[in-house]
Amino acid sequence: MPIVKVHRGPGRPNEENRGIFAAVHEALVAAFKIPDHDRSHLLFELDAAHFELPADRTAAYTLIEILAFPGRSTEAKRALYAGIVERLGKLGIPATDVFIILHEPPLENWSVRNGLASSDARPNFKLNV
Repeated sequence: MPIVKVHRGPGRPNEENRGIFAAVHEALVAAFKIPDHDRSHLLFELDAAHFELPADRTAAYTLIEILAFPGRSTEAKRALYAGIVERLGKLGIPATDVFIILHEPPLENWSVRNGLASSDARPNFKLNV
């Protein structure tokens, strides 16, 4: 159950923003083998006072944070990063403008339903991909 947070500057086209959700989700399904219906995506458009771009980046700069259950292999993580960058490239977002951070809090730090720690209620999909 990855949670995706996308941070961008204002004024980017809506279809580009929607395309980011699709691109990241497709990469998660391919690399992490998550169920296709498993979506929780947020997009934050921040004005210049709240989002400072690195000097060597363009207005297309896109910072992506993914919170995911731990357990995926380094190979799966590499495939995820490459898959995201490849798909965003098709939207016109240069690879040099993509910054990805993967957070993997332990299962006891998640409660996705019923007030149970996720370590007590195992997910119904594989984590060891």
